[in-house]
Amino acid sequence: MQLLYPMINNSYVFVGFFILLSGYVLAYNYADRPRLVKRDFWLARFARLYPIYLLSLVLFCNMLVVEYHARSAGQFLAGVILTPLLMQGWHPMLATFWNTVAWTLSCEAVFYFAFPWMVRLPWPRTPGRLAALLLGIWCAGLIPHTLYLIFNPDGLTTPIDRYSYGFWLRALKYTPLSYLCTFLAGITLAKLQSTLSISGRQRTAIAAGSLLAIAIFFGFAVERVPYVLMHGGLLVPIFSALVIGLSGRNIFASAFSVRPLMLLGQASYALFLLHFNFINLLRQYNIVARLHLAALDPWISYGATLVLAIVAMYFVERPARQFILSYKTEPLPAGKEM
Repeated sequence: MQLLYPMINNSYVFVGFFILLSGYVLAYNYADRPRLVKRDFWLARFARLYPIYLLSLVLFCNMLVVEYHARSAGQFLAGVILTPLLMQGWHPMLATFWNTVAWTLSCEAVFYFAFPWMVRLPWPRTPGRLAALLLGIWCAGLIPHTLYLIFNPDGLTTPIDRYSYGFWLRALKYTPLSYLCTFLAGITLAKLQSTLSISGRQRTAIAAGSLLAIAIFFGFAVERVPYVLMHGGLLVPIFSALVIGLSGRNIFASAFSVRPLMLLGQASYALFLLHFNFINLLRQYNIVARLHLAALDPWISYGATLVLAIVAMYFVERPARQFILSYKTEPLPAGKEM
C-alpha cells in the first residue's frame, strides 16, 4: 500500500488520461464514417453518461443537506438547477456540487456536444504532422496553467496544493475550457493511430516505456511538480504513448484483457461516479467499524464500492442504456460501439 501511495494520493492526474481516452475512443469509432447523425450520436452519449449519473445524484441526495449549510441561498439554488443538467462545471465555485467528482461529466457533456464538428475539422493526414499537432495542442493546453503560476491571480500566499482555494484555481481545475486541449489531443491521437504501421513488438516496447515513465514520475517526480500543472494535462505525451502501445496485440494488451480486469474496466464508469460519496458515507456512519471489520479497512470499503459499481452497471447502466438507444434512428454499424 505504501508503494502505491504516491499514485493513489495524486490519482486526480488520471482525469487527464480519462479525457484524452474519451477523445481517442470517439474519434477511433466515428472518424471514418461517411456520415455522422448528430441526434443518434448525442443520444448514444446521453445513454452512456446519464443513467449512472442520475443514480449517483439519487443515492447521495443527502449531500444536499451538506451543500445547503455550506453555501449561500443563491449558490445552493444554482447548484440544484445546474447539476442535474450537467452544467455545474461552467461555474468554478459550483463544479463539485452534490457529487464531487461529477464535474468531469460536465466537461465531457460539452465535448460530446461539439464532437461532430470537431471530428470534421481539416486534420493533417501524415504521421509527422499529426505528431507535431499533438505536441502543439499539449503545449497550448499548458499555457493557462503556466500563466497562473506566473501571475497568481488568486493572490495565494502559501504553496498551492489540493487544499488551496481560489476562483481562478478552481476554474483551471474543473471547467471545460481547461480540458479542451486534452480532448483535442485524444482526437489527434486517434488520427495518428490510424496512420501508423507498428508491429506488436514495437507496441510492446512503447507500452513498457510508457508504464516505466509513469512509475518513475510517481516514484520520484510527482512531489516536485507544481500542483497547478498536474491539472494541465502535463502527462499527455506519456499517456498518449501508452494508448498507442496498448492499441494493438502485445503482451500488455493481453494482460489487460483478462476477465477480472475487463469486468473492472466495464464497471469503471460507475465506480468513478459512485466511489467518492459512497466511501465518505461509509466513514461518516462508521459502517466498517460497526461491523467489527475496521482492521481490514480500507480494503473493505474499496471492495464494497466495487460491488456497488458492478451491481449498478448490470441493473441500472446497461438496461437504461439499451432502453434509450432503442430510440436511435439508424442501426449501429457492425463492430462499432457507441
